[in-house]
Amino acid sequence: MQQDENRKPDRQLWLALQVESNMGSDNLQMENPTEEIQYMERITAPENLHKALKRVQRNKGAAGVDGMTVKELTGYLREHWSRIREELFHGDYRPEAVRQHEIPKSGGGVRTLGIPTVLDRFIQQAILQVLQEEWDPTFSDGSFGFRPNRSAQQAVKRAQEYYQAGYHWVVNLDLEKFFDRVNHDKLMSLVSERVNDWRLKKLIQRYLKVGAMKGDVYSPRGEGTPQGGPLSPLLANLLLDQLDKELEKRGLRFVRYADDCNIYVKSRRSGGRVKRTITRHLSRKLKLKVNEEKSSIDRPRNRSFLGFIIARAGRILVSKEAITRFKAHVRGLTSRKRGRHIKQVIAELRVYLTGWRTYFGCGYSKQRFRELSSWIMRRLRSYLWTQWGRRGYRNLREAGVSRQLAWNTSKSAHRPWRISHSPALNIALPTNYFVSLGLPLLYNN
Repeated sequence: MQQDENRKPDRQLWLALQVESNMGSDNLQMENPTEEIQYMERITAPENLHKALKRVQRNKGAAGVDGMTVKELTGYLREHWSRIREELFHGDYRPEAVRQHEIPKSGGGVRTLGIPTVLDRFIQQAILQVLQEEWDPTFSDGSFGFRPNRSAQQAVKRAQEYYQAGYHWVVNLDLEKFFDRVNHDKLMSLVSERVNDWRLKKLIQRYLKVGAMKGDVYSPRGEGTPQGGPLSPLLANLLLDQLDKELEKRGLRFVRYADDCNIYVKSRRSGGRVKRTITRHLSRKLKLKVNEEKSSIDRPRNRSFLGFIIARAGRILVSKEAITRFKAHVRGLTSRKRGRHIKQVIAELRVYLTGWRTYFGCGYSKQRFRELSSWIMRRLRSYLWTQWGRRGYRNLREAGVSRQLAWNTSKSAHRPWRISHSPALNIALPTNYFVSLGLPLLYNN
């Protein structure tokens, strides 16, 4: 009964969208009988809108500059969709500014996200679903980022295949602030080659040029595509597909994931030649700049790609940088200053470790993953020992530790991290104890 009540608003919205779309489509088809001008009708079709709404709700995300939350979107659409739809059909809809938000990069510095309003995320998602269905089949087989049925793991395995085929050098191209420096004219010319609907082209251009709000300060945008909206990855792939096609034309082996592109060659010398010519091509044809400091020609084992390396024998392993990020995150969750119950800490760890293992599973090494699990156990023993405080001796005795060992441990001058490796805590808090609380092991028994 409760489920039916929760679904009722969605059904009402669905019916409203369906009636309005059918009425509007008939009128517009009479005015524009040509088959080419059908994108906006397809984008605003009830089935497509309903799918877009579900995706935005599932992705959740923060509010934009207007403060509207994802939960409020359905009610807003029910009340205002008729007006919004008319604006879309007449080319009058204007997106709101994006909310600027900075997040730290793993390698230092910050990445600037532009968070659209939930309404704009909904409209962008509806556009994405129509355009991606058409455009994606035309993209290169060497492109893996932000595409249906493709993943980072598939990209790394393709790199492994090239290595095993004898391509033991990699040219890593780092596009300098790619999302911030996309040339609007170049991108819109590529959109125009594929889209005949002037309303959709005008709307995409407005999404590209929409400014950003940081606090109360508005900044206009003259280039780039804001990261954070559903449409940006597709537009990035549209532009970088030009690079992919150039690499294919030259017969080069490459793997690209968004703006991270690796080209695999057989010697350093050929790598230098490829790097020079492709850098020139990117600058002249796509108006993009390669960051020379971060780009390189090296062995795949020395270059992290999507958190992995290709080792000497062609084996996929988790990179040192990824391990460092992993430990930093676990340290945050198991900080002795948090003061949370051990069950809550393990619940948070379970979510993170499950996702981490799923992503990095193709770089599995039993020894390395066992070491990481053992290190996590020490973090948790150290966490509990700090919480026990003066109750340390009594808790050790209750867990079956001998009187002498419990006494020596509880009176030790060593800090919690050192004590976490002691025989007493290994007896009192064995691996099975944490597993019984829900902690997953990274390695296979």
